[in-house]
Parts: sequence; C-alpha cells; structure tokens
Amino acid sequence: MLTRPERRAGVYAGEDTMTEAVLWDLDGVLADTAPYHFQAWRELFRREGKEISEDDFVRTFGLRNAAILRDILGDLPEARGEELARAKEELFRSEIRRGIRANPGALPLLERLRAAGKKMAIVSSAPRQNVETILDSLGARPYFGTVIAEEDAPRGKPDPQGYLLAAERLGVPPERCVVLEDAPGGVEAAKRAGMRCIGLAAGRAPETLREADIVVRSLEDGAVYSFLSV
Repeated sequence: MLTRPERRAGVYAGEDTMTEAVLWDLDGVLADTAPYHFQAWRELFRREGKEISEDDFVRTFGLRNAAILRDILGDLPEARGEELARAKEELFRSEIRRGIRANPGALPLLERLRAAGKKMAIVSSAPRQNVETILDSLGARPYFGTVIAEEDAPRGKPDPQGYLLAAERLGVPPERCVVLEDAPGGVEAAKRAGMRCIGLAAGRAPETLREADIVVRSLEDGAVYSFLSV
C-alpha cells in the first residue's frame, strides 16, 4: 500500500461507521478497457486508410472522440465526425462482447461489500451503452444500485456532478461515500464532491493520485478492505 502518512491514522480509526456507499469508476477500476478501445480505434482508422500507433493511442486516451478523430484524420464535417464516432463505439462494444475480465480483486471486493450491506454505484464518463455492455459482459450489474453514465452527468470529471448524483440516488450523504478511482481527474471529482477516495495506481505513477486518501497498486491490497472496514 502507498498512503499519505498524515492520513494513515484516520484510515483505520472508525471508518466502519462512516462508509455507507462505495462509488466505482468503471474504466481502469472495475475493468481495464484500454486494450478494447485501442482495437476499436485501430479497426476504424484501418477502414479510413490510416493507422493509429500505440503511442498515438496513449497520447490521446481519455479525449473525446471528436478530438481523437481530428488528431488522426484532421478536420471533418460535423456529420461525418459523428458517424465515425458512433462506428468506433459500436466496434468497441463488439470487442467487449467477445470477452472482458474484471480487474484483479474487483469481483471479490464487490462480493465483500455486498455482504457487508454497502450500497454501490458506477460513475463513468462513458456512454451508457458502453457502460451497460461492460457490466453485462462481466455479470456485474446486480451489484450496483445505480449507474451514472455520460448522459446523466454531461459535465464529466473532474466536475463532481456524477459522484454527487450517485450519492443522491443512493440516498447517502457525500461524506459517507468512498470513491474508487484510477485517474487524477476522477480523484479531483471525488474530493470536490466531499467524498473520501481510494486511488488505484495499477498503471500509473502513484504520485499522480496524491490527492486520494490512500493509494494502492491493486484492489487485492488488504489496505482497501481495512479502509472500507469490510
């Protein structure tokens, strides 16, 4: 576990009386979807007579589809850009339906949280169709009391809109929610919402998540269970 020392004492003292809900980011936390996005973009650009390298993908990952299309293909008519963006998402969902695995430790943690009576939500900036396809492919939808997608919280992270909406739907005050996040913008959103946050640094430098209450390399880390008191 990697943790902010000044918060270490608070992590283990009385957290069980504070946490009523756990709010999950999707991409990178519940499952690693990046390889599926890469395959979808690669196929889309192949059809357009272009190539996207892994470096290009990493550089543009997390941007809106319109920005990625402009980066690789240049300026496009708005209608054409929207058509290509829809095609990319359809390709992505097709890749997901072929099979996706949850991140190590994710499913056991879901089981433990459910057994402990914790409410749970997904909070994602992805389109609802993508979110539902991933959850259905993992068999994870029954764990979550509500699902927040791009359509529900259009401002996106680091705006706290999505996390605040999830807490409202679950009927839990923000201060009694813990967020699981793997991106700096997501951690910022959680803190701006007045929530505690566990940072998952599986594929990035831990210091990029320094605003989280604790930072771990894996959801299998016992510190996650200690923080959540489950």
